[in-house]
Amino acid sequence: MKLFSRGPQGSLERRLGYRFRRRELLERALTHRSYANEKGLAHNYERLEFLGDAVLGLIAGEWLFGEHPEVAEGELSALKSRLVSERALARYARSVTLGVHLHLGVGEDRSGGRKKRSLLADSMEAVIGAAFLDGGLRAARKVVLPMLGQLSDESSGEDLRDPKTRLQERAQAEGWALPAYRGLAEVGPDHAKTFVVECVVGEKVAARGEGRSKKTAEQAAATAALDALEQ
Repeated sequence: MKLFSRGPQGSLERRLGYRFRRRELLERALTHRSYANEKGLAHNYERLEFLGDAVLGLIAGEWLFGEHPEVAEGELSALKSRLVSERALARYARSVTLGVHLHLGVGEDRSGGRKKRSLLADSMEAVIGAAFLDGGLRAARKVVLPMLGQLSDESSGEDLRDPKTRLQERAQAEGWALPAYRGLAEVGPDHAKTFVVECVVGEKVAARGEGRSKKTAEQAAATAALDALEQ
């Protein structure tokens, strides 16, 4: 019996480490709203993304609890926040070439959607949700645990403080005013809004970030500002 299907989706399954029994779930997890609208499809990955976010949080908490028996709750929370962040999820999605397999509308594709961090992170969560529906927590763990291990190895030694805290401390050390955050836009329907936030720090640095909540967008903007300061 073949463990994985042939073709492009089969190569993705090999990288994910899980073979879907109900392949329509994987197809839905790879279908962006723009493609569904163009093709008149009833479903896209957004509901699976919602489910995958919850499943990922559970498995990540369980894994960290077992991997770090001596670590206090505050540090565990920081570790979890780092591992399930939009930035980390997008990085792992790139490593399994998830963007290549996405079904995107023409405009979204032309604008670089396959490389967009927020889109990659959302679709990675959708794949996790699809695996859970396909085979329960056991199946979801097959997808999530290798991801957590890889991301944990990549982030070992990194500063665990959240980006807003690190940016604030950098500003204080430089004698600047505290970073200011301003909402620029809210895009999309109520159930799937994307928030765009600008962060201004110092006299010259202004950076933007986006996310599915204002808090996530502010963290993304702070990360972009830190990157700009490093450059």
